[in-house]
Amino acid sequence: MNGMKKYLIAAVLVTLAAMPLRAQKTAEEYASRYNLLADRLGPTGVGIETLVTRWEKDFPDDVSMLCAKFSYYYGKSMSSRIVKKDQKKFMGNSPVLSLDDSTGVKTNYFEEVFYDDSLYAIASSALDRAVRLSSDDLYLRVSKINSLLSYEKESPDMATQTIVSLIDYNYTKKPAWNYSGQSLTQDQFCDMMQEFCVTFYTIGSPAAMESFRKVSEKMSSYNPKKTCFLDNLGSYHLVCAGDNKTALKYYSKALKIDPKDYSAIKNSVLIARKDKNVKLEKKYLPMLIGATEDESEKLAAKVRLEALSK
Repeated sequence: MNGMKKYLIAAVLVTLAAMPLRAQKTAEEYASRYNLLADRLGPTGVGIETLVTRWEKDFPDDVSMLCAKFSYYYGKSMSSRIVKKDQKKFMGNSPVLSLDDSTGVKTNYFEEVFYDDSLYAIASSALDRAVRLSSDDLYLRVSKINSLLSYEKESPDMATQTIVSLIDYNYTKKPAWNYSGQSLTQDQFCDMMQEFCVTFYTIGSPAAMESFRKVSEKMSSYNPKKTCFLDNLGSYHLVCAGDNKTALKYYSKALKIDPKDYSAIKNSVLIARKDKNVKLEKKYLPMLIGATEDESEKLAAKVRLEALSK
């Protein structure tokens, strides 16, 4: 009975999508019909393309239409398959399957998303137009960047340039940002840029780590008192460049601003330990004890400090 009910519901939805469109008098009516179809059938469901095509013909400058067009063609452009890669992680993700070959060498398999370039170009063009028409809606710009991050994968050159240009635009033009209709503060803007930095770091490829550095440097140039971007630059030099001395300089700058900056303290302890610099480690261990909320880490730091003090 339940199976028959589900079948009937699906049949009704397909019939709804296939029904001839009555004349839509306003952009709001198009948006209402689109939302009905997209909610029930998904943004690439039956009837969406026809609706969006007519919507665009009648209201070519409607931002909601352009967003719907982007969602349709972006979704249609994507496909995924399982691929073999000679790496431990891909885009920050662990393999969906790991197998040992006859020689005992581990082979990793990842799910990877691929794009039809022509369909992606249509989607991207629609979103670009929406940005031009509603330039202060940060949601549109973030959507563009996120789509580029997914499209470019481990080589996010266009995404990086778009972010850097957005940062310059923010601090030179000082727009009154909104995010899907809600006003946005500069602190919230900084938080969003830091999320992009975290995404680059998570992807972890050489190109992504360079993007991590570039965006962190750009944000730090406009926000020299924001410790998160100083911490990012310290982590870049620590992890990528293997330059402990430069990394420590950035962490020291962050600690002058916020003496309880956990990331800066934790990584300074790691550098001191790696360099076997007992004096430096003894300097940062008490700071770690005061900054950490992890009781086990606090206890371990106390034990380590006592051992070094003997």
